[in-house]
Order: sequence, then structure tokens, then C-alpha cells
Amino acid sequence: MEKKAVPQNTITRDIKNLAAPTGNIYESVVVLYKRANQIAMAEKKELTKKLEDFKNERDTMDEVFENKEQIDISKYYERQPKPDLVAISEFENGELTYRKAKTDDAQ
Repeated sequence: MEKKAVPQNTITRDIKNLAAPTGNIYESVVVLYKRANQIAMAEKKELTKKLEDFKNERDTMDEVFENKEQIDISKYYERQPKPDLVAISEFENGELTYRKAKTDDAQ
């Protein structure tokens, strides 16, 4: 993943600013949720792939050992900004592309 300048802590935001791009705070929240979920799934996939290199078929629950490289990789991902903060940052900077689903108003 590319390095982004995203705050590590939650900050207070004006709801009106979050609602402005979509015109509705609830739609903005859905966009943010879906993007944060995409980011989280991508990070999980990336982390799992990196940690598979350390998987040992002979390990059992009793024989698990600590591996410094594995711990370093895990700590790196723990220090990364949370997916929801990244999604909000992308949304505020106009980096997200989203579209509304078409509705059928004919009844």
C-alpha cells in the first residue's frame, strides 16, 4: 500500500462538510463504510499473504514460537492508520469515486 498522510487519531469533523459531496449524511456514511471495508479487506489479504511465509506445517498449538520478523510485520500493520480514517481522508480530499444505484420509481 502507498503511504498516505492520514491522521493516526480520530479528529472532530463537521457533519455538514461530510454530507456536502453526496447531499446526505447517511449516503456519505455508506460511502465511507464501503471504502473502509475495502481498505480493511485489502490490508488483511496483504498481511495474511506476508504471514503465510512463516507458516510451518509442523507447528501445533503447543509448539508455536515467536519469530522476530513476523512480530515486526504485525507491528507495522498495527501502526498503520485505521481503514475508516483513510476512507474519511480520501473522501475529504475528493479521491473517492462513487455512484448512486439507479432506483426504479415506477410503482
